[in-house]
Amino acid sequence: MTAGIDFFSKYVMGNIQILMGAYFLARFLQKKMKLYVYFMFAVFWTVLITVIPDGGIIEFLAYILLLIAGGTFACHTDWKSAVLYAALTVEIMQLCFGIVNSLSSILYPWMLLFDRKIAGTAFMLLASMASLLLTVFCYCTVQRYFMHFEIMKKQYVLVILTPILMLFSVDEYINSTVYGNVNIVNDHEIIIHTNHYQMFVIQFLGMASLFCILFAYEKLLQNFRLNTELSLLEQEEHSLNQYVEEAKARYEKTKSFRHDIKNHITVVREFLQNGKSEQALNYLVDMEDIAEELSFPCATNNPVVDILLGNKLGIAKSMKIDVCCLLHLPYPCFVRDIDFGIILSNALDNAIHACINIDNDAEKYIRVTGRVQGDFVLMEIENSFDGKGVFKRGTGLSNINRVAEKYHGTMSIKTQGTSFLLSILLLIPQHSENISRQIG
Repeated sequence: MTAGIDFFSKYVMGNIQILMGAYFLARFLQKKMKLYVYFMFAVFWTVLITVIPDGGIIEFLAYILLLIAGGTFACHTDWKSAVLYAALTVEIMQLCFGIVNSLSSILYPWMLLFDRKIAGTAFMLLASMASLLLTVFCYCTVQRYFMHFEIMKKQYVLVILTPILMLFSVDEYINSTVYGNVNIVNDHEIIIHTNHYQMFVIQFLGMASLFCILFAYEKLLQNFRLNTELSLLEQEEHSLNQYVEEAKARYEKTKSFRHDIKNHITVVREFLQNGKSEQALNYLVDMEDIAEELSFPCATNNPVVDILLGNKLGIAKSMKIDVCCLLHLPYPCFVRDIDFGIILSNALDNAIHACINIDNDAEKYIRVTGRVQGDFVLMEIENSFDGKGVFKRGTGLSNINRVAEKYHGTMSIKTQGTSFLLSILLLIPQHSENISRQIG
């Protein structure tokens, strides 16, 4: 009987635990594992628990390492996320089994009223089932309430991994100390000199602390998203103010030109009537220059983008940067004007800044191109830069990427020599009436 119970606890329950851990690890990582991978998990775990000593920190470390290997190679995820979720998976299972183990030690004396062997076996089976059910419940709770945010921000992994590993180490130390291989039992095989009520409270508080850590991490990511959105809103406000000021300036110039147009026509007519065709031609050239100032240097079919490009490319020209614009946008379309503004204003600001840092004798250029292909619009901003150092993404490119993701698109960067190419692809469905509300 004892040999059968030991075999059940070590091999049957051990494989159930490793397979359940592997399944939920894949769920946490938002991946899928093939059936043969689970079979390999079972084989490797059977070999490991046959070789390593029963219980203890070594067994748990082997469990974690096996899950990390599965997350990294079977789920094809980065090692930081694999380490974090493997530790989380093992810690939840460890705490759940610890809670049930403490509760079982509290309730076990009541089983002495029945046949010890039958009651003990039944009680062990019930405790094992309760531990598995509690573990599944906790896994499902974590997945439902704490896995809806995006996969780990790599720079914040240690913020949540460190306390989880600390909880794991403390819990394992307490278990090995209190429920280790050397225990004093009474005639009824009940562990004495151990406060099982206190152990139950410690295990329960450990589980509560784990969920508090996950909750705090979720709030950290929410704060990160809110700060990014606030940055976008500030950029939108700044861009909107620029559009308004540019529109006011052009309106005043246009108003003045319209006010004087009759006088200009009168002057030209007088020149022609008096046979002064050369003076009339020179006057028309001056009028053409004034009209050129009122026109937009780049006609994209989007009036808001025309204003923005006129402002930015005008600044570039004043800095002796060669500019070229061959951008055509659908208008109206499901992409908000302000989002086009965020993309182009950040891209052109970066391009101008890159050109300024080039030596005066080097070529300085900015080329803006774009076209519509089916339900997609592709925009490319190419500029010269010094070609030195490792390129790092700043806030501007992060905002561009966020807008691209908002419209289910992508942003890519390519450098070659002294040429820097930024490409933005946006989805602009032509036949959906609801997509604009979904995106907005």
